Amino acid sequence: MRVRPLKNYPISLTNRGQLSLFTLGCGSAFARTLGQNNFIIIKGQTHLMLDCGTKAPSRLRSIGLEVTDVRNFLITHSHADHIGGLEEVMLTGRYVAGKKPVVYIDPKYRRILWNDSLKGGAATNERHRGKYLRFEDFWQVVYPSAENGLPRDAKSFDIGELNVKVFRTNHFPEQAQRWETAAYSVGVLIDDRILFSGDTKFDASLVADFDEYYDIEWIFHDTQFGTGGVHASLEELASLPESVRSRMLLMHYPDGWQERLEKVRSLGFHDFAREWSFYDFD
Repeated sequence: MRVRPLKNYPISLTNRGQLSLFTLGCGSAFARTLGQNNFIIIKGQTHLMLDCGTKAPSRLRSIGLEVTDVRNFLITHSHADHIGGLEEVMLTGRYVAGKKPVVYIDPKYRRILWNDSLKGGAATNERHRGKYLRFEDFWQVVYPSAENGLPRDAKSFDIGELNVKVFRTNHFPEQAQRWETAAYSVGVLIDDRILFSGDTKFDASLVADFDEYYDIEWIFHDTQFGTGGVHASLEELASLPESVRSRMLLMHYPDGWQERLEKVRSLGFHDFAREWSFYDFD
């Protein structure tokens, strides 16, 4: 893995073919000095944005991009720091750029995302063919395919040479004891190499479930600095084997992360993921 801080912009949404993750933000939902935990995957002529929170449109503009420059989206769950920018994506796509972005989404979650979060601000803007607008009037929809034999209801899709698998996680509500009884949220496995936990409570088997099938090289994992609630704490993650911690870059962290850098390294984690950086995997 090679880490490249952002130096020039606008950034390119293509590269020479290596797998690269760009950290548009690494902060928690209520961080004030950090961007929200939204990433962009880039490989060859392909890109995929992981989540699009409230701050994402302005963060994109600060690196020379507009939301209409982003072609492909994957949304992990329906908290505002992950979906708060989607209304702008939809409305500028339809009324400014005149094109639909592509969303890779489970059919069950498509209904949840539209009916519970996006419909109110989008559907009634016009009548189209005698009816209010639908999800499909704003998006090109691609459904991932089921991956039989893999854990956590895993599904997969390909964009160009990029393979993405999504799997269920236990993020919220706090009282859910396992992913099967939790609200919809997913993590992501990228090219069978990089595991992106998304938002999740501590789940000791999450990495092990996929280490059993794949050679997971690096892990981007959600963390918080206190215990309880709907995120994994540093103390809980420290109970994982050293072979897991040493591959782990911590993300979705609060303000003040610099004060805990020495502790994170002493606990055997690789590092905090850093904003405005490319993580390249040859």
